[in-house]
Amino acid sequence: MSSSPTRQFQTPRGTRDLLPEDYDIHRHILEHAREQARLAGFGFIEPPTFEQAELFARGVGEGTDIVEKEMYIFDDRGGDRLALRPEGTASVCRVYLQHGMANLSQPVKLAYHLPIFRYERPQAGRFRQHTQFGVEAIGVRDAALDAEVIDLGWRVAESLGLTDLKILLNSIGDIQDRRAYVPLLKEHFEPHLDRIAPDDQARWDRAPMRLLDSKDDRTKPFQIGAPVITDHLRAESAAYYDAVKSHLEALGIPYEERPTLVRGLDYYTHTVFEIVPADADGSQVTVLAGGRYDGLIEQIGGPPTPGIGFGMGLERMAHHLREQGLTPDSDSATEVLIATLGDGADIAASKIAGNLRRQGVAATLAFGGRSLKAQLRQANRSGARFAVIAGVRDLAEGNVTIRDLQTSDQRQVALDAVVGELTGELASPAYTRPQD
Repeated sequence: MSSSPTRQFQTPRGTRDLLPEDYDIHRHILEHAREQARLAGFGFIEPPTFEQAELFARGVGEGTDIVEKEMYIFDDRGGDRLALRPEGTASVCRVYLQHGMANLSQPVKLAYHLPIFRYERPQAGRFRQHTQFGVEAIGVRDAALDAEVIDLGWRVAESLGLTDLKILLNSIGDIQDRRAYVPLLKEHFEPHLDRIAPDDQARWDRAPMRLLDSKDDRTKPFQIGAPVITDHLRAESAAYYDAVKSHLEALGIPYEERPTLVRGLDYYTHTVFEIVPADADGSQVTVLAGGRYDGLIEQIGGPPTPGIGFGMGLERMAHHLREQGLTPDSDSATEVLIATLGDGADIAASKIAGNLRRQGVAATLAFGGRSLKAQLRQANRSGARFAVIAGVRDLAEGNVTIRDLQTSDQRQVALDAVVGELTGELASPAYTRPQD
């Protein structure tokens, strides 16, 4: 009787394994993002991966695609209705409330990098599980703070070497502004409802502003001539928007007003923005995006509290860096490989490797008992600059051989001097660290 074939497991659709070369890019992005956040006075937090599902339903909005279609929701054994985090802002606002941060000096500036889970169609740089870096500045409504957050996002992108970017900027006003504006927008789209995309037909009633930035070709023709909210802002909201633009100009930050930019979450008010490539004409190229959400904390049970922030998907940013040839060199390359020759040399090789690592040198052993020739081939493939050959005969006399893999020169040195010799060589200004 033949046995059934063994199942070969794969990553679930919309997820990926982060391999060493991917991890290097993510770490590179986070190093730059964390440093820019630190310079702007943000402290880091890490909320749990799952929250009460109602937090997102109330905060993000019952009628949004995230809540209706994309959340991973489950009941735990205690009967609580929980959800894997589909975005970061609501969780951070919950942290602000739960830990009494309203009693701290305002604004409270919080940054994070967290796994995010959304059941959506996988696309380039977008996965059902992805990692988001984000910042939130909570407790103050000030145009200068809006500009500072936008500037922080701009500096993160610039520090990573991205060029040819632009900031898309808009104000979507507040509830009072939209109360007067939305009927005009619905009136514009109503005669065309039977011709726009089905998803947009549903949005017409519960989130009509989303029709303005729909990317569906069936809806796009009817966006032409639609009223824009910036023409219908109250004087106070218009003045706030003008102040944001003035602060951006003072910072030397270029922006392009985009009256149809509304973002996809219900909690946004006033300032919204996206950083995109200068030639962007689609929805899947955003580098990072965010905006002001002055009503969100009130929606999740707190007092009226203003806030602004942005989110940046690391996978999306890595996609942009790869496209522009800006991926970092790996720093995991071996600098010294220790080869052995003869039985019993492995103990001395392990000791040399350990001592080199304690001195900050990337050292590895050539495992497996292969021939010296095979071990040196491995050393060359690893990108190592030097090989240490530990042979039993030389070790008996207290020596090992150092081989320069670039020049093929080699010399004998005393066993107790090999670490000092190599650290000296590798510290030389003429030395360039090898890369994978």
